[in-house]
Amino acid sequence: MICGVDEAGRGPVIGPLVVAGVNFNNDLKLIEFKVRDSKKLTPKRREILAVKIKQNCISYEILVIPAKDIDDMRKVMTLNEIEVNAFSKIIKKLKPDICYVDSADVNEKRFKDDILANLSFKPYIVSKHKADDIYPVVSAASIIAKVHRDRTIALLRDRYGDFGSGYRRQQRGHQSSLWPAADR
Repeated sequence: MICGVDEAGRGPVIGPLVVAGVNFNNDLKLIEFKVRDSKKLTPKRREILAVKIKQNCISYEILVIPAKDIDDMRKVMTLNEIEVNAFSKIIKKLKPDICYVDSADVNEKRFKDDILANLSFKPYIVSKHKADDIYPVVSAASIIAKVHRDRTIALLRDRYGDFGSGYRRQQRGHQSSLWPAADR
């Protein structure tokens, strides 16, 4: 059994971090569905694929870490450590033989080793940058995470009004933010 794990919401200044994992026997259905990295799909296509993925997978898990919890955890750990813990929780629940993960760490091996250190069983883990663009099973996890996060963001917009994407913007060679400097 293979598993893919990915996240949505690492970069935004608004909303939760959502980590998703999916289990499949193989990636043939995912190739047939033409899954891709969620960022390369339209919201409508992601919604359609999310339904197909959930209907055809062996199992899936979603972990939502609210912004407040991320703020609290960041007082004692790095964002990479938060992701290692979240990916580990997903993998513990899914118990795959082989797991493909989208590495959050610049050092792919360290990310894999840190995840393995949190597990009582030792699946074979492939940790790769851009795994959501390389492995269909990680693309599937990317889609599940992004669709779940998009729905959460839609609820926030209903409550607070439109606030843009929640991602920081680049403007003419320097970083800008949705918030004035005094509010960051």
